[in-house]
Amino acid sequence: MFRYFIIYKPCQTLSQFTSTLNKKTLADYFSVPKNVYPVGRLDEDSEGLMILTNDKKLNQYLLNPENEHDREYWVQVEGNISDDAVIQMQQGFQLNIKGRTEKTKSCKIEILDKAPQVDERIPPIRYRVNIPTSWIKIILKEGKNRQIRKMTAKVGFPTLRLIRSRIVDIELKNMQPATMIELSQKSIYKKLFHATDI
Repeated sequence: MFRYFIIYKPCQTLSQFTSTLNKKTLADYFSVPKNVYPVGRLDEDSEGLMILTNDKKLNQYLLNPENEHDREYWVQVEGNISDDAVIQMQQGFQLNIKGRTEKTKSCKIEILDKAPQVDERIPPIRYRVNIPTSWIKIILKEGKNRQIRKMTAKVGFPTLRLIRSRIVDIELKNMQPATMIELSQKSIYKKLFHATDI
């Protein structure tokens, strides 16, 4: 029987259930059947939406780079981000990904007028009294290693906080860190593929 869960992964948590590094893992917050695993990853210092399942077909579909799908992130950066920086990131550029130079695909970015309605991060982000921060919304069709952090750093606005808020039509909405919701196959397939099967 296939099981499907969506979770809000807390910050400073590995995207896995076991660790030999004495670091927090998903097992510190969530209890799921033994054959249920995360689809993809979020960096240890990133937080937000993840899907857990034992449906290998779903897992393979979502992780295949050819099957592009929206991943939306709320990103707090250091400084008042400029329109020029946004345009550079939207157009895509070369990044060093695990020792290889790769070009990011074009993406959608919007500067947010106000911070999204989320609780303060635990642990808190580093604040500098004389340096403002700003929030942007980024929608990617790909998921390269530490891609968003590398993108914002390259244009001079380091990422302070990174929250994945949406995968296709699955959204965090009012979920809190370390919370989990189980979905039916019909529901999750409809939200991900706008259909009842793949």
